[in-house]
Amino acid sequence: MPVRLPLLAILHPAARIGWQYFTVHWSTVTGIAALWGLYEWRARKQRSAATGGEPTGPSVAQRASFVGGLLVLFLALNGPLHDLSDYYLFSAHMVQHLVLTFFVPPLLLAGTPGWMLRPALRTPWVASLARRVTGARTAFVIFNVVIAAWHLPDLYNTAMAFHSVHVVQHLMFLVSATLMWWPLLSPLPELPRLPYPGQILYSFLMSIPMSLVAICVTLADHVLYPAYSAAPRLWGLTPLADQQLGGLIMWVPGGLFLTVVLSVVFFKWSAAGRDDRAGAQVNWRPTAQ
Repeated sequence: MPVRLPLLAILHPAARIGWQYFTVHWSTVTGIAALWGLYEWRARKQRSAATGGEPTGPSVAQRASFVGGLLVLFLALNGPLHDLSDYYLFSAHMVQHLVLTFFVPPLLLAGTPGWMLRPALRTPWVASLARRVTGARTAFVIFNVVIAAWHLPDLYNTAMAFHSVHVVQHLMFLVSATLMWWPLLSPLPELPRLPYPGQILYSFLMSIPMSLVAICVTLADHVLYPAYSAAPRLWGLTPLADQQLGGLIMWVPGGLFLTVVLSVVFFKWSAAGRDDRAGAQVNWRPTAQ
């Protein structure tokens, strides 16, 4: 049951559910708190076990990045953005999806030290599965299949009709996006990043499938997602105009974001002066427990 906290009206005074409230969904709070608790538990274990020159916990920057990712996740799944997405505007839903896939996972990955994840790789089947799903080709396919499939009208409309399916949709976005970012931001040499040239190609190719989905949504001549047709209209947007705006949000900002990532990788490569700094391979085997 969501809880609404008083907040100044900032979006639309005529919205029936009222934008003077900040809606909090406790299922999301529970999940976010569990992630934070697991992070702090691993940090505490590392502090107690650290010897010599080993790290005694996450750095200040790492902890700030992880907590920032959790905060962005909370704001995406609660409050005005959530309510706009679920009850009013397809375009707001596309903003939410971009936040869940392009902002939350890289913040969480950048904030997670490799030593925090390494114990899981001591189990052979986990290590084998991890090597498969974090590889660039597999991660590319998983992410883009998930994005394309959930924007098919039948699946999308089912998610809008059933809350439990909607939760599964968002979880799949978060997991597949984490895999998508892994070849660029892996914290583990055992599951390495791509070399810089590979990262540049990967970032470029990643923009193509999402753009194709966005083009199909933007250029559709009828409403693909009828749940928004029955919603109260905001800011004079018709259902079709809202859908076209949502497609453009996925197409233009989504593509520009990946272009920025590509540019950052290029400048990092230029500064490094070599190809293998980002993805050095290591000879590694899982150890027995």
